[in-house]
Amino acid sequence: MSEQPPPTDAQADPVHGVERGFSEADAAAVEAQLGREARGTYGVGYRCPCGNPAVVATEPRLPNGTPFPTTFYLTCPRAASRIGTMEGSGLMKEMTDRLGEDEDLAAAYRAAHERYLAVRGAIGAEVGADVPEIAGISAGGMPDRVKCLHVLAGQALAEGPGVNPLGDEVVEALGAWWEPGPCV
Repeated sequence: MSEQPPPTDAQADPVHGVERGFSEADAAAVEAQLGREARGTYGVGYRCPCGNPAVVATEPRLPNGTPFPTTFYLTCPRAASRIGTMEGSGLMKEMTDRLGEDEDLAAAYRAAHERYLAVRGAIGAEVGADVPEIAGISAGGMPDRVKCLHVLAGQALAEGPGVNPLGDEVVEALGAWWEPGPCV
């Protein structure tokens, strides 16, 4: 197995890069993107080059008390649509198969899972949300399979390249989804 690089600033600070708080303009943009109000939003995980939120970081427990494991929630409808097409192509099965064949990839994907849990835990600690119901469960099928490319791309966009190798692949395959201009 290859050596892991030293931790980046993002890896050292579990919520590094996440814009804490959520402005009225951000809330309006995400509501327009999703067609509904955002729930349990902690902050913006990634902004599209057009300036709108494309990934929001969510609290691990929604306001109604429901546990919510999806910390990085992709909101951009253009990116989500392209990813939906990728999911329909069989890419998730191919990626899952690769996890069983490539020890280095599997180790990096497991590290992405641990990282996801660390971020969720840090956000939960900051907002006072304990969620034992989802302890050890990240999202997107991590750490053993791939079941949601949206989650993997959300983590890759929010935390930057090198954190989730399969998420990085999805983001690369997305291309420049923002080029037509703002989606809202």
